Amino acid sequence: MIRRNFTAAVVASGAAGLFPVKASAALSESDAASGIRVALERGAVAAVGLLGRNDGFLANPKVRIPLPGFLNDAAKLMKATGQGRKVDELVTAMNRAAEAAVPEAKTLLVSAAKAISVDDALKIVRGGETSVTDYFAGKTRTPLGGQFLPIVTRATEKVSLAKRYNAVASKGLSLGLVKQEDANVEQYVTAKALDGLFLMIGEEEKKIRADPVKTGSAILKKVFGG
Repeated sequence: MIRRNFTAAVVASGAAGLFPVKASAALSESDAASGIRVALERGAVAAVGLLGRNDGFLANPKVRIPLPGFLNDAAKLMKATGQGRKVDELVTAMNRAAEAAVPEAKTLLVSAAKAISVDDALKIVRGGETSVTDYFAGKTRTPLGGQFLPIVTRATEKVSLAKRYNAVASKGLSLGLVKQEDANVEQYVTAKALDGLFLMIGEEEKKIRADPVKTGSAILKKVFGG
């Protein structure tokens, strides 16, 4: 592969958050691609490890899945009439479903990281501060949704209130009171699980950028540390 010095081009593109302006070492295209692959894989593995376990969603306020807004009043009424336990059971089941689904993402995410092309790596390099995570989301969100949905469905169908949720939401949708994406508990939880996953991948990306030396990876230090 022809190695090119593109440090100046990167700086000119405004990607100083990824490659500091003070960087003096030349960086090859192959180094950039290798660094992005490692960053993608590390971010994915770390995020899956954090979320795909008991209380990974439920106990983390950043990603905890709440009832959709339209159900808040109904939930308050149910709690006022002594049915708060059922509401809590549904919220717990929703988050447990997300925790059960996330580990299934690891294989696909790692494969996507390994398959990144040099051209894609350069686009990420020249992108914004969330370009690594944005790449992941663009490549994997749809297929991951297909993997998550059956797992979420099996988990939520065990809770009787989930069926009532869907019945109420369906009526709300027909009246224009409910968003399409919130009209089915399984689809709602799947979308929120994906949101949480990519949020945490983004958090890992920020850690790598902030202190690439701490990662212990020579290629990450070279690519993200200048």
